[in-house]
Order: sequence, then C-alpha cells, then structure tokens
Amino acid sequence: MTLKTPSRRDPEKFPAFQLFILAIVRLAEPIALTSIFPYAWALIKRYQIGNEEDASFYAGLLISSFALAEALMGMYWGGLSDRIGRKPVLLLGCVGTMFSMIMVGFAYNIWIALAGRVIGGLLNGNIAVIQTMVGELVTKPEHEPKAYSIMPFVWSVGTIIGPMIGGLFADPHESYPHLFPTGSLFQRFPYLLPNLICAALLLVSIMMGYFLLEETHPDMQPRISLPDHTFLSENTPLIETSDAIKRPAVDMRDENYGTMRDRDIKEPKDIEKQHTNIFSKRIMAVVVSLSIFTYHSMTYDHLMPIFFEDDRVPIHALFGKVNPLYSPGGLGLSLQAVGMILAVQGIIALVVQAVIFPPLAERIGVHRLFIIVTVLHPIAYMIVPGLLYVPDQLLYPAIYFCLGVRNFLSIILYPLLLILIKEATPSPSVLGKVNGLAASAGAACRMIAPPVAGYLYAMGKRVDCTALAWWGSALVAVFGAVQCFSVKRYPARNTEEEERFEP
Repeated sequence: MTLKTPSRRDPEKFPAFQLFILAIVRLAEPIALTSIFPYAWALIKRYQIGNEEDASFYAGLLISSFALAEALMGMYWGGLSDRIGRKPVLLLGCVGTMFSMIMVGFAYNIWIALAGRVIGGLLNGNIAVIQTMVGELVTKPEHEPKAYSIMPFVWSVGTIIGPMIGGLFADPHESYPHLFPTGSLFQRFPYLLPNLICAALLLVSIMMGYFLLEETHPDMQPRISLPDHTFLSENTPLIETSDAIKRPAVDMRDENYGTMRDRDIKEPKDIEKQHTNIFSKRIMAVVVSLSIFTYHSMTYDHLMPIFFEDDRVPIHALFGKVNPLYSPGGLGLSLQAVGMILAVQGIIALVVQAVIFPPLAERIGVHRLFIIVTVLHPIAYMIVPGLLYVPDQLLYPAIYFCLGVRNFLSIILYPLLLILIKEATPSPSVLGKVNGLAASAGAACRMIAPPVAGYLYAMGKRVDCTALAWWGSALVAVFGAVQCFSVKRYPARNTEEEERFEP
C-alpha cells in the first residue's frame, strides 16, 4: 500500500494558515519599500543633486523609479503567473526586491541607487500575484472582507517597521558613533545598514514561502481531495469514477439541459481565454478608481516626511500675514521623530484594518462603503496644511488626528477595491492578468505621484505656499469622488457571459 498525498485544505473553511504564510511573505516587501521614505530626502541632499530646494522633486524620482519599472512589467508577471503558477513568480519578486535593497545600500552615487530601485521594480510583480492568490484561496463570498483585509493589514505592519528601520538605522555613524566609528563600512555607505536589515527579512520570507506556501493556481491543483487516511492499493481504480446517483454526469431535469446556457458545458480554457475581455467597462471602471486612489495616496506618503522635516516658521509670523494662502515650510521635525510618527501611523492603520473594517464592510456593504470613503477622501488632504498653525504643545495630537482621518479612509478603501476587482473579473482563468492590469495601472500612478507632488511642493516653497502640493492631491481625490459613481456592482457572476463578450 502507498500512502495517499495529504489532502488539500477544505475550501469551505477560511484558509487561515495559507493566508498567514502569504502574509509573512508579503510582510517583508512593505518593510523594504517604505524604509527609504524617512531618508530619501536626506539621501538626495547628501548626493548634492540639483538645488537643495529641488530635493523633494529628486527624492520623488528616486522613490517612483521602482513603481515605473513595476508598471512596465506588472501585466507580464500577472500573465506569467497564469501560465507557470503563482508561487514561482511571487518568490522571484522577493529575490528581486532583496537584490535591489543590497544595491541601494552599497550605492555611492544617485545613479547606482536609482538603478537598484529600477531593477527591483522590473523583477517585482508581487502585488498582482498576491491579490490573485488571495482571490483563489477564498472561495466563499462571506470570507472576502476578512481575507482581503489581511494583506492591507500586513502592509500596515510593514509601514510600521519599515520607516522605523529607515529612520533609526540610516546614517548610523552620525546617530551611533560609538557603535559605528569613523572609517567603518557604515560611514562610507551611510544607508547600508537599513537596507541590509530589510534584505535579511526578505530572505526569511523567501525561505518560508518556498517551504510552506501552496500553489493556488486552479489548473495546478490535485484533481480530487481525499482525507489523509486514504490509501492506494492494487484495487484502487486509476481513473476517478462517477457515482450515478449522487453525482450524475448530466441532469436532464435541469431546464437548461441541452441548451447553450447549460453551465456544465465548458469551453476549452484556451478558447475561453481568447474570448474573455479584460478591458470591459466594468473592469476598467474599477481599475481607474484604483489608479486615482493609488496616485493621491502615494502623494500623501511622499509629502508627509518632507513636510514634517522641512524648516518651520514661527507661528506668530504666520498669524501676522494677511494672505490666507501663506503657508511656508513644514513642521521642523527630526529624522528620528518622523520615523516614529510613521510607525505610529502604521499602528493606527492596524487598528482600522483589524477592528473597524470587517464589521463596517459587513454592516454597510462593500459597494456602499466604497462610495462613502471615496467621496470623503479629499478631507484627508485639506486638513494637513493647518498643522502649520498648531502650537508646539498640541502639534503631535494634531498630527495623529490627521493621520487617523487619512488612515480611516485609505485603509478601508483599498481592500474594497480588491474585492470589486475580483467580482468584476469575468473568468478565474484571467484573474492573474486582470490583477496584473490593475497592478500596472497602480504602479504607473505611484511612478507619477512622487515627482509631481515633489515638484508642487518645491514650487510652493518658493512662493511660501507649501500647501499647494496638498491641495493638488485633494483635487485628484475630488476627481476620484466623482469617478467612483461609474463603478457598478453586480450580484455574483451571473453576468459572466455578457461580461466575456462585452465590447
């Protein structure tokens, strides 16, 4: 007798273990990508690229270079995962990100750092692949809000740890001279230490993913699921038989039997993929909404550390001006303080993701909640410039209030968009490609957002109106509030045939 291969997970149950492993693999990536945020501006000034006033623009180019490369390759990696499986593409993306971190750490000029970011983006298609894997792991609609909140939850954890690593360990010779003395490797490469820490975390996630993560591609699953105690013997048939009573091959009582609407008659997968239109109006409406959200959300992440670290003008000088648009400089906080604030922001995001989002989505509904938070999003940007007028003793509570408003809206919106993308996909066979399309569009917006926001901030700084950059982001969020009404929600997949051939 031969022991049967262990059975697969029960599709009726919530896939907690596999989502946990996927979350561990996912966790290292936001840590790696956000660790550069606290010191990107300082890195640009250290390399003396352009005028110091333009440092925010060049920092935006450095951050967005990863997203540019990711946008160019997003659909390719999504399509490749449809052919060879999700797991190898996911692990390759982690390896590419790890190599990128090491390259940025050893960079001695801006061009090597830029090349490292680009290479990391070219090899990374993990956003699309992870979204696809979550969609394939979760088969019951009632599990979707909980499952789709896990990856943004993990991203929030990463945004706690990443900026903390970047803020605490960047330029360690200056921060901890007794541990990293003059002439050490970390004096020569001041941003090596945070990148090495992130690369080590990525290596751990790669090992765990390789040994513990299952392949989720539907065409690469075992044909049947048997319990663990099932044995094979010489009497076991080689081909699965059908029970004519319990599971008949056809049901002639079905009113659709013998018609073109018979759901049991399936097209070959290659023909189905040819006829499936991933550029339907329903899909594109959600992708456009995701792109708009990604753009203004990325501008917030880019502007926040720059605004916090920029020199502060005394409050009495602000109130002495008649011009209501007068908003010079930033808040004058240190690099370490900004790193801790970003970490607290991640904690706020965790609370929203774990405690607030699931019951709110269940009570209000996915589509209705999506409309509400999208319409309210411009508020998150309009209130930030008001921090310039807050007294020092109230500054930190005011900062956390702004971060609370922003995270409540953005952390709720992102998983809602993921659910809507899955529901809009006409066939599971193209889920990877649809998520690749969404990831490429999002990456393109993440590429554009930092340099545009940085340019607006630099231009506003010249005319003592740094609020200009925040108002620009609010304007984009207003466009999103209008566009969100074009996103329609349909009951389940009963319009699959119409979606498949929609022009």
